[in-house]
Amino acid sequence: MSHLDKVKNGNGFIAALDQSGGSTPKALRLYGIAEDSYDTEEEMFDLVHQMRTRIVTSPAFTSDKILGAILFEQTMESKVDGKYTAEYLRDKGIAPFLKVDKGLADEENGVQLMKPMPELDELLDRANEHGIFGTKMRSVIHEANEGPIKEVVEQQFEIGKKILAKGLVPIIEPEVDINSKDKEKIEDILKVAILDELDKLEEGQDVMLKLTIPSVRNNFKELVDHPRVIRVVALSGGYSRATANELLKENEGIIASFSRGLTEGLSVDQTDEEFNNLLADSVEKIYDASVNKK
Repeated sequence: MSHLDKVKNGNGFIAALDQSGGSTPKALRLYGIAEDSYDTEEEMFDLVHQMRTRIVTSPAFTSDKILGAILFEQTMESKVDGKYTAEYLRDKGIAPFLKVDKGLADEENGVQLMKPMPELDELLDRANEHGIFGTKMRSVIHEANEGPIKEVVEQQFEIGKKILAKGLVPIIEPEVDINSKDKEKIEDILKVAILDELDKLEEGQDVMLKLTIPSVRNNFKELVDHPRVIRVVALSGGYSRATANELLKENEGIIASFSRGLTEGLSVDQTDEEFNNLLADSVEKIYDASVNKK
């Protein structure tokens, strides 16, 4: 089965292992490594790569439950057991994705667009050299402002088309702030804006969507069923794993793409047995929420 067939039709979820410069210290802190444990950015990234290596080499990290894994650029250029990370994942039957955005711009009009990506073409070329299957890029919406929300979606699809032109599958990720008082209204506006952009895509310009789990059950079913959508995946978005899993079960056709929800409870101080058992439990519960709907 090809990676496309598996990502589109397989049972399982996408593991998000793409913490970048801004979110890495928090990820390490949750893993039990304090910020005074490293002095440079290089040391920080080495430590987080050790964490990711421990995850992907775990016997719990298998292709029967995990369809794909999202990597940070530095992770793509690093090795796991002597192989570049994407090759290691492909050999396990797991599709490798790459985070390509350069972070969020400052909030303006209730949204955060993506920062400029002047080196995108070169990064996509390197992604192809590494055998990357797809990409991911994130914006954030905080307020129910129709114009700015449309701008977020237009930016995502504009860059998504450049990614498609390079032969990669883009994951479009306009995250909705789970703490927004207007979350439900934002999601209604967002759905309309995404459908508008999807309808403009041509045959063969198929994308994935990574969305905050909607407040109204099955509110994104039209997106799940759209012919240009390969798969809709959900981010945990600050929810605990238990809460995210319960909300996910309510939404037909949406699978998980959790980051913190996947690594919750893992610690550098755990024995391999403790670490693997906890990761196996996390994988099983996220898989169950992705596959077994209410």
